Amino acid sequence: MAWRIDEFLVRGEIDNRARGRVTGRLWFAGRKEPVVLDLAGNAWRDVAGRRLIFTNPQPKPGIPEGLREKQTGVVGDITASRKVRVPEIPLDQIGEYYAARKQFPWHWGNSLYLEWFSAANGRVVIESAAYELSVVGEAAWEMNEDEERIQQQANSEAMVQFMERLGKAVAETAEREEAGLEEDRPQTEEEAERMLDESDRLADRIQARMDREGPDADYEKILDEELEQRRLERGEPPLTPEEEERRAEWIDELNRAAEEAVNDPGALAEAHQKHPLAERAFEFSVRLHKDVDNHGWVPDEASSEHPVAELVTTVMQAAAKLAGALNVNDYPPPARFCGHAIARLKRAAGYLSDAQLAADACAEQELTESVWLDAVRREIAALAAETDRVIGELRERLARGWD
Repeated sequence: MAWRIDEFLVRGEIDNRARGRVTGRLWFAGRKEPVVLDLAGNAWRDVAGRRLIFTNPQPKPGIPEGLREKQTGVVGDITASRKVRVPEIPLDQIGEYYAARKQFPWHWGNSLYLEWFSAANGRVVIESAAYELSVVGEAAWEMNEDEERIQQQANSEAMVQFMERLGKAVAETAEREEAGLEEDRPQTEEEAERMLDESDRLADRIQARMDREGPDADYEKILDEELEQRRLERGEPPLTPEEEERRAEWIDELNRAAEEAVNDPGALAEAHQKHPLAERAFEFSVRLHKDVDNHGWVPDEASSEHPVAELVTTVMQAAAKLAGALNVNDYPPPARFCGHAIARLKRAAGYLSDAQLAADACAEQELTESVWLDAVRREIAALAAETDRVIGELRERLARGWD
């Protein structure tokens, strides 16, 4: 379950002026010190590159105990433009309308939606259409539509992976206890592939339901229902009380580790380190989009299957997968995480192959400048070669077993 703490907030600020990082401070009624956010990822397009401050005109005391003051983790969805139904009557009168089976008056309004995932508290959500919002200063950078779509996909994957890790931790703990093992068994490449396939399918099902249900979609409810449906499809029994207890113990261990990390002077720098290959791919994707946009090589009426549009999109998708695989706290990762990294890198390699096919189509149809396209194809080939090299490096590490 998510921590939903919007009614206890007094005021807050979030800052996404540094690409790939969201920081912030949140003040709550009854707490002197603010909760500090330090999250990997980006907000949606309306907040990306900006510093946003917000105030709750009617905060309530009673913030739940256990919300840690240091929140390090990953961005979920962050936007100030989510459409919600805003009642036009006092909230205490809504019950009367329901009792009388009358539709209460409402209008569509923008809501602040601030979501993140941390080792300390899991999923945390602040959502309100009543806050007073304002953007401070000019945007440090702008996110385009393609980048936003990929960011939203990455956010959805982050949620699914978080839930997967909770469930997998329970299963692995049970397996280790039954086998009398003290260490984690490294996940094989094939096991990682299956898990990533399942995560992708789950993310696609969640997104399809979100699209169908529109502005009224309840993400948390949909997620819980889809996880339960997948459990039934697999024929898996529900968690036993003992397994629930193990999961709670595992979360407590993460809490302790998070507290140690935030007290380590080098922890924040490590948490946001970027692998050279992932950074190179990201910078290339941004440069590619700007060049295409400046030259107008994609007509306004063009579909997503236009070769130039597909070239830009597939390179961005490859960059997102490389970041997910390589921008980790420690590189190279421990052997038990190599399979997961390899599976993501193979997805990145697939997108780079698609990008080369799109570039071939661009050349055949003469849709861009030939000199520019030749340079782009060389860079895609170089990224693909380096991706293959890193995959080989991690396979060797995985084969050694314990590091």
